[in-house]
Amino acid sequence: MLKYVNHSIVFQEVPDEVTFAVNISNCPCNCIGCHSDFLKTDTGEILDEESLEKMISPYLPDITCVALMGGDAEPKEVQRLAQWLKGKYDSRLKTAWYSGRQSLPEYIEKKAFNYIKLGPYIEGFGPLKQKTTNQRMYKVDEHGEMIDITSRFWKE
Repeated sequence: MLKYVNHSIVFQEVPDEVTFAVNISNCPCNCIGCHSDFLKTDTGEILDEESLEKMISPYLPDITCVALMGGDAEPKEVQRLAQWLKGKYDSRLKTAWYSGRQSLPEYIEKKAFNYIKLGPYIEGFGPLKQKTTNQRMYKVDEHGEMIDITSRFWKE
């Protein structure tokens, strides 16, 4: 069962989107230098359709994307919630998943998401905004192909 600790409206996590980001707990990645260490423990409130709808409803139609930040302990559940969001809100809301995994599990349906961030945080390589990052942000096209858009985070 997924649990969330908090949520916020963010502008930098997904390019060109006003994103409602939900921080999911029980992260199994254990990245050294993680900026969200508090998400390592199994804590928080249950994240399901009811709680997600209750959270985002006050912000519609101002938000354009919902990002599930974490959830690597239960990828199938992250996918299920993303598919539910797409079904309920059609093209009005995009979906994103920030995963600390190096790659997606084979069973994940990429088209459940409009954006997928992959890669653990490795301090020596830095976050997405650094050109040296090992992390990658992908835009998922209508065919389920993942297009690397990481460079969108880099300042010229």
